[in-house]
Amino acid sequence: MATTPDAPSPVPIETEPESPLDTSGIGGQPRGLTTLFFTEMWERFSYYGMRALLILFMTKAAVDGGLGFETKRAAGIYGTYTMSVYLLSILGGFIADNFIGARLAVLCGGIIIACGHYSMAFASQTSFFAGLVLIALGTGLLKPNISTMVGSLYAPNDARRDAGFSIFYMGINLGAFLSPLVTGWLAQSAAWKSQLSAWGLDPLHSWHWGFAAAGVGMTFGLVMYVLQRDRLAHVGHAPAADAPRPWGKLGLVAIASFALIVVMKASDEYHALVYGLFGLQIAAVLFFGFRSDPDSKRIAAILIFFFAAEIFWAIFEQTGSTISLFADRLTRNEAFGHAFPSSWWQSVNSVWVILLAPVFAFIWIKLGARQPSSPLKFTLGLLFVALSFVLMVPAAKLTGAGKVGPMWLVGLFFLQTVGEMCLSPVGLSTMTKLAPPRLLGLVMGIWFLAAALGNKLAGVLAGDFTSDNAGELATFFWHQAIGVGLATLALFALVPWTRKLMGGVK
Repeated sequence: MATTPDAPSPVPIETEPESPLDTSGIGGQPRGLTTLFFTEMWERFSYYGMRALLILFMTKAAVDGGLGFETKRAAGIYGTYTMSVYLLSILGGFIADNFIGARLAVLCGGIIIACGHYSMAFASQTSFFAGLVLIALGTGLLKPNISTMVGSLYAPNDARRDAGFSIFYMGINLGAFLSPLVTGWLAQSAAWKSQLSAWGLDPLHSWHWGFAAAGVGMTFGLVMYVLQRDRLAHVGHAPAADAPRPWGKLGLVAIASFALIVVMKASDEYHALVYGLFGLQIAAVLFFGFRSDPDSKRIAAILIFFFAAEIFWAIFEQTGSTISLFADRLTRNEAFGHAFPSSWWQSVNSVWVILLAPVFAFIWIKLGARQPSSPLKFTLGLLFVALSFVLMVPAAKLTGAGKVGPMWLVGLFFLQTVGEMCLSPVGLSTMTKLAPPRLLGLVMGIWFLAAALGNKLAGVLAGDFTSDNAGELATFFWHQAIGVGLATLALFALVPWTRKLMGGVK
């Protein structure tokens, strides 16, 4: 759930390292890591807590407290929102690097995020959409820059760096695990609705209590960030006051970002835009791949990874749309005889991440030089996410006889998390190794763009979800599994060429 786009960037600013001798934090880490750990944990709490409710709230009938949108419309909104969160990270990183610094960007971003969640606590469509816009803008400021600050805590050769990022990564998944449990209970549980009625409040507004809880989480993160700001006083500085400010480039980045959001929003109705985008990517791979200079060949390899990541996220990020609706409408949400809110399923991926991350770390270390190459790991990532939707084909068919058991979704999340472990951490590392030094920032922007476009494609695909026809639902999952399976075979066939394009980079 919270790996790649949400995981820390491995491209920290190295000009402001904390002394390697500072071991005053937990486990001998810099003490600023604790501050960033909890800030990010609460920010992810707010993001995933709201996301767990988003499509359920939009598709619930008005008599149940929702907005009553059709699935296609709700999925389009969901995809545009999640795409915007990642796409605006490019703009947020540019603003921090050239204008206000990472430290202030994180603070401003957190405030905007909190305002967005509190806006969604009010029962009106205007405040709902205003909240989505604010959260996307705020996350774009906070997300890339808090990761940069983690890297800035360490000197370039500090042996604690990898362990520090691993600790930070666990904070991400802890927040992502806890949030749906809290916000989902407030939004969906009969017990909380009864309590609201006992207080004389409208139980149909329980959804907005869940959105408000997400805002409270972000507020906790901000309070900790401000109270412990002295721990971060040496990192995340703004450029010098006399340094030139690239206002023109800022305008271009902003215009390009918002223009792409508008174009991709149009793909809800005009699917040809998606096919055109894929065609452009393939053309770019061929253009750079057959040039003679090594940098061009590496860019071609980067674009192949981009394409693979985009396909991966298009399936994986249906967790909050297609799979959320399947869990709500077609799954028996019971464990040991007790019912639970369907939104709690959004926590399962984080559980698998926490369990499997040490296993994969051990496997890669044990294999050493014999471990699969980066292109092959990407191929495995696509394979497992394809298998997760293959698993859903018989599950969908069984819904014709009633709701299915919860183990189908447990299996789906397991397969997707295995795929995530193969692709996500490798992607971040490979991008930084392949990027020509003068294009490092651009390449990391490309990686964020892959996640953004993958999220939007996930929303487009989710628009075809149906819960009232088992045969059509099985076909829905089967077609996507076949599509990703074909992409997996293509990527596997390209492994030798991709390794050649990488020019010795492992």
